[in-house]
Amino acid sequence: MSRHVRHLAEEIVGRQGGYVNDPDDPGGATNYGVTIHTMRRLGLDLNGDGSVTPSDVRALKRDQAIDIYLHHYFTTPRIALLPDVIQASVFDMYVNAGSNAVRILQRLLNDMGFQIAVDGAIGPMTADAAHAAAARAPEAFADAYGIARRNYYFRIGDRRPASRKFARTRAGGKGGWIKRSEEFISPKHHLSKAQFQARVAAWG
Repeated sequence: MSRHVRHLAEEIVGRQGGYVNDPDDPGGATNYGVTIHTMRRLGLDLNGDGSVTPSDVRALKRDQAIDIYLHHYFTTPRIALLPDVIQASVFDMYVNAGSNAVRILQRLLNDMGFQIAVDGAIGPMTADAAHAAAARAPEAFADAYGIARRNYYFRIGDRRPASRKFARTRAGGKGGWIKRSEEFISPKHHLSKAQFQARVAAWG
């Protein structure tokens, strides 16, 4: 594993923050962005009591979270097959949304004229299409993926009122989801305050 990829994982841990158990978050108890569902799937019973509970999530260490990211959210989904220009963004989104991160990419590639399956798995066809798209215009491709991520979060807010607090703050500004996606979008494509408020106006 390269030092660059490990640095990406460390940055993601930094964005995620510590232990949270928000009843409105379908992910349930989370620590450093690692959910209780992920820990159960991996059998991470850290206190050895025979089951994975929120107390195990709370006990998760930063280095353990980084190792989980590297193995299960970068190596296993084969993000290394993608062009460098979108690896960080897809990796970050995979931590947040699982295979939907790849489906977002595959839908974008289809919109760009590449005929590939939208199956959430990175195989040779997805990788080849992504490299071809990046070769055309790398910065524009990276921005397009970041914007598609942002739109994904907005759509969740459109259909699930309980999740809107993750996209919009109590004060009416950009929430964590939107800020996170815009970290991977060129500033010229960031939504202005007025544009953001217009997009979420229907949320009430």
